[in-house]
Amino acid sequence: MTATEQFARRRRSPLEHVQHVLHSYPAISPLLVLIGSFVVFSAINPKFASPNSLSLVLQQVAVIGALAVGQTLIILTAGIDLSVGAITILSMMVAAKLAEDGGIPGIVAVGVGLALGAAAGLLNGGLVTRLKLPPFIVTLGTLSVFTAIGLLYSRGQSVPDTKLPALLSWTGETFPIGEFRITTGVVLVGALYLVVGFVLANSAWGRHLYAVGDDKEAARLAGIRVDRVLVSVYVVAGIIYGLAAWILIGRAGAASPNAITDANLESITAVVIGGTSLFGGRGALLGTLFGALIVGSFRSGLSLAGVDDQYRVLAVGVLVILAVSVDQWIRKVKA
Repeated sequence: MTATEQFARRRRSPLEHVQHVLHSYPAISPLLVLIGSFVVFSAINPKFASPNSLSLVLQQVAVIGALAVGQTLIILTAGIDLSVGAITILSMMVAAKLAEDGGIPGIVAVGVGLALGAAAGLLNGGLVTRLKLPPFIVTLGTLSVFTAIGLLYSRGQSVPDTKLPALLSWTGETFPIGEFRITTGVVLVGALYLVVGFVLANSAWGRHLYAVGDDKEAARLAGIRVDRVLVSVYVVAGIIYGLAAWILIGRAGAASPNAITDANLESITAVVIGGTSLFGGRGALLGTLFGALIVGSFRSGLSLAGVDDQYRVLAVGVLVILAVSVDQWIRKVKA
């Protein structure tokens, strides 16, 4: 550290120190909120801290947690994806109907779901980069397109897991870890966070992704192929949505075109509460995991406290506003 940096550091106020720490480690804020919510809800109702209750929270947030990984990648590039739920439903229904009507093996059905998610992501990324349309407008449009295709293809009918290959509902199987009961879907989500988090932190692709989100023009001048990075992000996100579709079948016990109606808002909520900046270039996947757990904790904790579910919606809305406000304050950090 140079003498100038040491002098600047000595002149920082305590509040500025907090601002710098939060800027360097964006996952700290959601972690503190998660710990605080755990303490408060456990004090209100000790059942909240029971292994059974915590296991249920993990199972409930598995799908949104998976979707939030893809949403995080896109938001880190200063974009946003409103077609999250539609891509997931489309991938799920096509895979399920092919397995039910076409009799294809489970592994092929899962592969089709992942490939369809990738194709949908490719379409989104292509429209954003080739036509230079805002991600909000592109994904708002494809939200309707993918939703309509999914409903038309499935004819609005659900497919119970009893008519599906065992592999498609495998993600809903539970197994004990001490006093906890975890589904294989939760394990897949945990592995997803580890793999994507590692890639973001240790690969050139991850560094390019952050650079594009921070300043596209500066990234282009630095030799980064911005459009290629953006398309790859949407494709990877689409694959993740296809994986979430598989997890959703196991969680719901069926493939339904009416599942996860709030997926778009909930995935964005988890990302924003998790400390990822809506303006791109700053955030951590670990924070997104904390954000998803916060949403699940509020849902479970307020329910056990006997609070009307509408107050949960209110509380999450307040958290989103506070998270964005904190992000705006952190972005004003001075060197």
